[in-house]
Amino acid sequence: MKFFPLIWTSLWRKKARTIFTLLSIMIAFLLFGLLQGVNAWLNAFGTGSNANRLYVVSRVSQVQPLPSAYLHQIETVPGIRQATYIAGISGFYQEKSNNLLALATDVKKFFDLYPDWQIAPEQLATMGRTRAGAIVASPLMRTFGWKIGDRLPLRTSVMKQDGSADWNFEIVGTYDVPSSPAEANRILVNYAYFDEARRLERGTAWAFVVAVDDLARSAQICAAVDALFVNSSYETVTQDEKAYVQGQLRELGDVSLMANAIVAAVLFTLLFLTGNTMMQSVRERTPELAILKTVGFSDRSVTVLVLIESVLLCVLAASLGLAAAAAVFPITAALGIVGAALPLEVVAVGLAIAVGLALASGLPPAWRAQRLVIVEALAGR
Repeated sequence: MKFFPLIWTSLWRKKARTIFTLLSIMIAFLLFGLLQGVNAWLNAFGTGSNANRLYVVSRVSQVQPLPSAYLHQIETVPGIRQATYIAGISGFYQEKSNNLLALATDVKKFFDLYPDWQIAPEQLATMGRTRAGAIVASPLMRTFGWKIGDRLPLRTSVMKQDGSADWNFEIVGTYDVPSSPAEANRILVNYAYFDEARRLERGTAWAFVVAVDDLARSAQICAAVDALFVNSSYETVTQDEKAYVQGQLRELGDVSLMANAIVAAVLFTLLFLTGNTMMQSVRERTPELAILKTVGFSDRSVTVLVLIESVLLCVLAASLGLAAAAAVFPITAALGIVGAALPLEVVAVGLAIAVGLALASGLPPAWRAQRLVIVEALAGR
């Protein structure tokens, strides 16, 4: 006898129940794939950071502004090759769903500090001559159909000197980040123009980016920079790029804890759902299982058949859910949130959890089937 047709037929004995169970498991693993995919990406975020780049931020909070005049003092620290400030505005283009982030900086120094960000030299030169100029990431140019020379209006919450919250820039160049395409999601504008035009927090910056000559001296340079501003009104903390990025993520909350808590709650509920489904299936097929034993199936064989049915149900539904998550995940890259593909380790962990869930939910009914007494089962007892 071929075992797979027997298992497949048993699985679909109650089509409606099987379909709803499949959908429940599929949705659960779709949620698992998306949450754990984002979680894995965030945990790995910054692993490819440039160790020679340091960030100087407020000791109070990374969102607390610092005086931009700090830049001149930072540049005097031995071992620092180059430094610049970063400020910026968050706004939207035409519709509120089109959120954009414009970083205000010394653009020439910025591209020296980020050599992996590629731009045509003539466009960078034009930016230096255009106070209200903007250099836009290539993906954004394609998304909104912009071209060099277009005007870029941004509606923001940052008030200008004239009382308006509308900022207008002229697109003079575009850049790409081949080594990390997800980073190509920003607009760069001139800090001098931005700081002069805004009404509030003038003369401040979000952070300072610093390039050091000798990686071995990074810790010493961090301490030297922070010593400049100790006991001042705006104390600083200097850290490498990876630590800075992870700190920005922590400002949003413990994303990992929230994702794991949601997934754990879903899988715990799913365990009871699948277990109940399998128990019902075994109870309804008690005479059939007894007949299998009558024609020569051993107790172990019947147990294995029930377990395989449970594994097939869970793994099939989990595979569909993870496939759906893999299909949806690239959308997050288009939005500039996370990477372009669902990490393979998330898929592997998901399938392993599906097998574990199947075994945990299938063992009680399998044990019941193994202990089945043929005479009592056929008699309906």
